Parts: sequence; C-alpha cells; structure tokens
Amino acid sequence: MTTLPRRPAPAAGPRPASSRWWRDAVIYQVYVRSFADSNGDGVGDLPGVCERLPHLAALGVDAVWLTPFYASPQADGGYDVADYRAVDPLFGTLDDAVGLIDRAHGLGLRVIVDVVPNHTSEQHPWFRAALAGGPGRDLYHFRPGRGASGELPPNDWESVFGGPAWTRVPDGDWYLHLFAPQQPDLNWENPAVHAEFDSVLRFWLDKGVDGFRVDVAHGMVKAAGMPDIGAREQARMIGSQVLPFFDQDGVHAIHRGWRRLLDSYTDRPDHGDAYGGERIGVAEAWAPSPERLALYVRPDELHQAFNFQFLTCPWDAVAMRAVIDTSLAATGSVGAPTTWVLSNHDVVRHLTRYGGADRALGLRRARAAALLMLALPGSTYLYQGEELGLPEVTDLPDAVRQDPSFFRSDGQDGLRDGCRVPLPWTPEGPSYGFGSGGSWLPQPADWQGLSAAAQEGVAGSTLELYRTALTVRRELPGLGDGTMEWRPSADGLLDFERDGFRCTLNATSAPVELPSPGRLLVASAEVAPGAGAQVVLPADSCAWWAI
Repeated sequence: MTTLPRRPAPAAGPRPASSRWWRDAVIYQVYVRSFADSNGDGVGDLPGVCERLPHLAALGVDAVWLTPFYASPQADGGYDVADYRAVDPLFGTLDDAVGLIDRAHGLGLRVIVDVVPNHTSEQHPWFRAALAGGPGRDLYHFRPGRGASGELPPNDWESVFGGPAWTRVPDGDWYLHLFAPQQPDLNWENPAVHAEFDSVLRFWLDKGVDGFRVDVAHGMVKAAGMPDIGAREQARMIGSQVLPFFDQDGVHAIHRGWRRLLDSYTDRPDHGDAYGGERIGVAEAWAPSPERLALYVRPDELHQAFNFQFLTCPWDAVAMRAVIDTSLAATGSVGAPTTWVLSNHDVVRHLTRYGGADRALGLRRARAAALLMLALPGSTYLYQGEELGLPEVTDLPDAVRQDPSFFRSDGQDGLRDGCRVPLPWTPEGPSYGFGSGGSWLPQPADWQGLSAAAQEGVAGSTLELYRTALTVRRELPGLGDGTMEWRPSADGLLDFERDGFRCTLNATSAPVELPSPGRLLVASAEVAPGAGAQVVLPADSCAWWAI
C-alpha cells in the first residue's frame, strides 16, 4: 500500500455557515514578519500575506491567525504595542489589513488577530505620560522599592525573558514588566484598562475579524500584595507550578466580559461577517494542570485554549496517550473542545524537538505527529512552515538574533529566532521567494528543496501529505469535533477509532506488522503489505484508515 495522491484542493469561496465552526477548525498561524515580503525590505508584511492566501486556501485550512501587526517599536516582534488601532508601517496600512480580511473571507478563510492585553509598549501614550509625571501611573504597576533608599526591586519576581521583572525610573519608583523592560504590565484593577480593551476589540470586530488570540491570557491579574516567590529560574516554573503573577482566578472575570462582547457580534452581517458564525477568543494560557486550563474555556469564557501539555509531550506513546486522555477529560468536563498544537513562534519547531540533530528522524516523527494531531477530536493549529517540513534553524549567528530573551541573562535559552526564519516559497531567488530582497533572518542554504514550489504536486512530499490529510479530514464526518475510542495495541503504538475511521501511530523505532484495519486513506510513510491480511506500519509513522 502507498500513500494516496493528493485530492483536489477545496473550492475557494465562503464555506457553509456554522456558528460553532471553531470546535473543529484547522487554524494556520502566520508570523507576519516571516511569511511573505511584498516590498523587498526583507520583512514580511500584510500585502505579502494577502498575496499568499491562496496557498492557505489550497492547503485546506479554515482560518488564519495573524501575529501582531500594530504600531510598535518592535522590541519583541510586535508584542510591544504602542497603538492597538494602527498598523505599523513596517507591515503596511490599515487599508491593507482590511483588504486582507476581505480577501481571506472571499477565499473561505476566517481571520483571527492577536490582542496583547497584559502589557503595552513603553512608547504607548499611557506609559509615556506616566513617565513624564502626568496622570495615569495607576494604569500600570508602579511601586516603591525596598531597601534603605528604595534601591531594591519591590519583590523577587523575574522576567520571563530573564533578569528582574522590575525597572527603576528616575524618580525612584519601579515598574513591573513580566517580559522585556520595554513591555510594562498593565494594571487591570483600573476600570480604564477594561474600557480601553473593550473598545479595541470592537474596533477590529467592526473591521470584520472573526476572533482574537489573547496573548498571555493568564497574566493580566496579579496576586494581592505581589508576594515574593522565593525561588530562582521562575520562567521554568510556568505551566507546572502556581505563581503569583500568572493564572490568578481574577483573569476569568475579564474573559467572561470579553465573551459577552464577542457573543454580541455573532451572525451580524452588518459587522463584516461574510458567512455567519461566532466570533471567538483563543487563550494563550499556561496553567499548572489541564483542569486549570479548562477553566479558560468554560461556556461563558473563551472558546479555545492552546494545549501546551500536548506540545511539550515527548515522542513516547505512553506519555502521548496520557496527555490526550487528560486533555480530553478536562475540556470535556466543561463542554469545550480540545485544541491541539505542535509548534508556534515561541518554541523550537517540533521536527527538531523530536529528532535533535537527526533531521531525517525528526521529519519522520513530525509527519506522523501531524497525522495523529489532525485525527484527534477538536480543533488544530498549524504553525507556518510545518507543512513544508521546516526544521529549527539552530546555527544563527549571534549578530542577527533579535529575540529579547537572548540578550538577558538567567532566562530562556534565546532560541525563538530559530523558528521565525522566513519561509522558502521557491527554490531560487535571493530569499527563496520570500521577497525580492533578502530576509531579516538568514535562511539556510539547503532550504531550496523544502520550498513550497519544490514540493508542489510531488507525491510523498510533506506539503502534499498535509493537503491530503486536510482534505480527508474535511470529507469524513467522523473527524473534527466528536469522540474517540482507544483500541487495544502493542507497546509503543497508539490505535483509536472514530466514526468510520481509524488512526494508528507507531512511535517505536521498528516496523510493526498488524492486521489491516481497513482501506488506507493516508500515511506519513510507505505502508507495505504483510503476510496474509497483515500490513507493515513503518517505524515512527502514522496511518489513517476507513473502516
């Protein structure tokens, strides 16, 4: 048996209306500055994204999520916002943003944009006024320091990017920044902050966006009194331990308010909705347990939350099954779908996580993991370039790095630049079709064969594997939202059924012979005939069957 050839791409144009489209949507993350460059300045932009939207429509995804394109000094890749209602000239204009939304809707793609509510840029008018001694310091967290003359930070909190989470200003006060010093944290105890973000959400909803990915959705509320933690390397504790600056219960009141606002826009064609459906909120939330994460997707809160436990799970069948079971149980307890993801702009690409320096091993596992993820109940997020089989770029020169965590000590490893290298679209050109000039981060010299054009129509390529899988996922009613049932399997295998469908993953390093479950739909590697009615599933591979 062999992997089936790619099926025809879905027809462009609005898809059938579904108010609950988000429960099984496949959403593609576009890191704007690295997707496509329209003007040759080496930085991706909104017109570049617009030109490449047909690639996403042909891939078969349901929606696109755009990372921040707002006015920003770019101290942290646009996650330091100076004006939430303006487009940074680096990325285009407000007209470009509206045109992109309209073009995406015309191709049947919904559009989700980032909102960054935990902090602003230091160049935001509010913070500039606060530093100048004007009103508004209570819009942020300004505190006197400790020590005889206030020379010590107010507490021992550390920045996620390394170093202290406090910076002192000339008048002696300190301000809180859980990320870079250029990203002061907002004080959500101030009603003016709530009112401002309600206005920002309405601004973009009125432009036609279909939802928001909420950056640091777990971070807006801090524990009363801002107590010390009493430990170092706090960034490594995120997602595994309770911290006074993350995942406080008070954040849920904010999300409930936003859910009411989003619901008020459901099925309102006068607000840019081309084909009906709910406007959604997606939580980027790190919580110490699946049960805590599920609180973000209760019926009156946000619609989705990224499943980082799945993302960080090792290549091990026992561990993966445990994460799948606990994730489904936690979200199911509140009636929400689970949202699966393998990579994003903040982590090492999963091909490299699974294979290390052995790129061939990593690719085999990454292809198999993609089929496993797309077969699970719920919604899925894809990170740009994973459909091309891109690895992490691990040898970037220090001189080109731009990740703020790289420039601060005692924090993360500073490797986020490696997953943000601009995409290769063609085998030739100064930036493999990314743009007419170079690229803001250098692309590896061996990426020609990984380009979209080089894989187009090539049987067995990673691009065609994704296209086929997404077509099958759309066609089979048993995929997407719903239930699953595990089947008995040997050690190292995962085997489950859904309505008319079966998925088998071999996470071992050796081929496995098993009874043929049915008609092969798609496989991440060549499935061979075995003895009698048996088939041979290769090592580190996954296959889908119609039953």
